[in-house]
Amino acid sequence: MLRPLYNWTMRFAEGRHAIPAMGAISFAESSFFPIPPDVVLVPIVLANRDKAFQIAAWCTITSVLGGILGYAIGAFLYESLGQWLLGLYGYGDRFEEARAWYQQYGDWVILVKGLTPIPYKLVTITSGVFGYDFFWFVLLSLITRGARFFLIAGLLKAYGEPIRAFIEKRLELVMVLFLVILVAGFVAVKYLA
Repeated sequence: MLRPLYNWTMRFAEGRHAIPAMGAISFAESSFFPIPPDVVLVPIVLANRDKAFQIAAWCTITSVLGGILGYAIGAFLYESLGQWLLGLYGYGDRFEEARAWYQQYGDWVILVKGLTPIPYKLVTITSGVFGYDFFWFVLLSLITRGARFFLIAGLLKAYGEPIRAFIEKRLELVMVLFLVILVAGFVAVKYLA
């Protein structure tokens, strides 16, 4: 069942709409969408290894722009949309705990959570809610999202063929591992973050 989906994804990753679609997903994930951009970043870089760092740059820029939307949701639309989104991701009841973390470790919250599987939209929305300094929010977002996406792109550029062969040979295992990481991110938000 996964093989046809994988084959379609790889054909799509080679197409002209792949990079704009990845940018849209990266933008949306930073403010409201549940699926991380890594899902499309990996096949697109595997299909276009010569453009790995350009793809990572585009993913970073669109993620930060989406983060700015998430910040705006937190700053201006918290009562109507932000509260609902945070609740949807299981973070609504931990508002005061998050405020304490931001007051003490604001920079580190953005830097660390931007690298992890914890949904980044939680960082962007709460940064807006708590009025975290906008300049530092954008700068730290560029650093953390860029580090994540450039690391992935760099590894795929350097080791793309063995990684692609591994994925294709063990597609089911890779999908299960991805789902475990995705669920772990949501569980971490619920119980650890």
